[in-house]
Amino acid sequence: MTGSSPNVLVVGGGISGLVAAYRLRQRLGAGARITVADGAKRLGGKLRTVELAGEPVDVGAEAFIARRPELPALLGELGLSDQLVHPAGLRPLIWSEDALHPLPVNTLMGIPADADSLRGLVDDRTLARVAGERTVPLDWTPGADTTVGALVGERFGPQVVQRSVDPLLGGVYSGLADTIGVRAAVPTLAAALDRGATSLSAAVAEALPAPAAGPVFGALRDGYGVLLRALSTAASAEIVHERIRTLTRDGDGWYADPVGRVDGVVLAVPAPQLADLLADIAPRASAAAADIPLASSAVVALALPADAGVPQNSGILVATDAALGAKAFTLSSRKWPHLAEREVTLVRASFGRFGDAAVVDAPDDELIAAARRDLATVTGVSAEPVAAHVQRWHGGLPQYGPGHLDRVAVIEQEVAGLDGVEVSGALLHGVGVPACVAAATTAAARLAGRVAR
Repeated sequence: MTGSSPNVLVVGGGISGLVAAYRLRQRLGAGARITVADGAKRLGGKLRTVELAGEPVDVGAEAFIARRPELPALLGELGLSDQLVHPAGLRPLIWSEDALHPLPVNTLMGIPADADSLRGLVDDRTLARVAGERTVPLDWTPGADTTVGALVGERFGPQVVQRSVDPLLGGVYSGLADTIGVRAAVPTLAAALDRGATSLSAAVAEALPAPAAGPVFGALRDGYGVLLRALSTAASAEIVHERIRTLTRDGDGWYADPVGRVDGVVLAVPAPQLADLLADIAPRASAAAADIPLASSAVVALALPADAGVPQNSGILVATDAALGAKAFTLSSRKWPHLAEREVTLVRASFGRFGDAAVVDAPDDELIAAARRDLATVTGVSAEPVAAHVQRWHGGLPQYGPGHLDRVAVIEQEVAGLDGVEVSGALLHGVGVPACVAAATTAAARLAGRVAR
């Protein structure tokens, strides 16, 4: 460390970077120099709140798992507990075979424990296959990994993959069952299989969480922008809107071009940028990060007239065997009671899955027209929007493919050997905001312990 006050750099100004900067400020004190560097013009990364019809609307992530403690605790620290809101509890739907169906219950990421949960969504042949699956020998090697699609498709058939699993994975990862790995995406299922479950149905039944009281999801009344601003203020960091080009050893510290010499660094960036920054100092970790692909997506937020007639459901997921461009609709004014109080009806249409990035670059008017067309198809609602916003997320979400946990282990193990460098972000242990907060908190604690020595 140079001088009496630590000088640290956080690379990346998304939620992970801002939480890391805030935690570093807490641990290192007011005298520390903390810099946040991000090449984007705004902070927040893949979280963004915009004004639509005169009021704030999230056009990135809008919700988080409320049963995890990280977000409620963080909001409490920052004096934002009054921002925490919960959904109305309405049931989502799935669009498949030109009809709306209730989202199956008692599933694990759409994977059923029995046939009854799928009744009406899949055909009788598939129901019989699911019902009889427990009698079919299961070939699973403990510690193995495969795609969710390969496992579910082999045991239950393609309709279960396309109509139940894909819609949920599309919402979480902007991915597909055929590209997402079991071990990272559904770890409790992998653990049940490793323990010797004799069928996929039995493994799902074992892995299903016990019923718990209280709402599953939460959100912020005025959007994530409130949290981002509070973190930025509390971190009191110097903001540099520059992309860090290289990171090299400099004595007992590090040199980050173009910021300069620092005592320590938290790298809270997407996998491709992490791979670039680690290429010369941690080549194995760099190669592992380079093997984590990203999915792009787009959100079209629509403010419709209050009497538009949107269904009384929280949202609509779209099966991958359906001929629609949109992958999902969030019926925001139905899902969230605080949004129902507004003078417009809010709907969000989501586009883009892994391997389908072209749709993200369609012109605004085409995406808005597609959102309206698909919304009319699934709900009959064709009202002219009062306002609309198109948000593109290029490389928005890392894809947790088979072997993802092994790649993360390589990254963490090699970076652990770099004194004064820590890694955080959605590429590690979960793409949700609570997981990012947890990883950033851990990274900041480790770095603070090193530079304060």
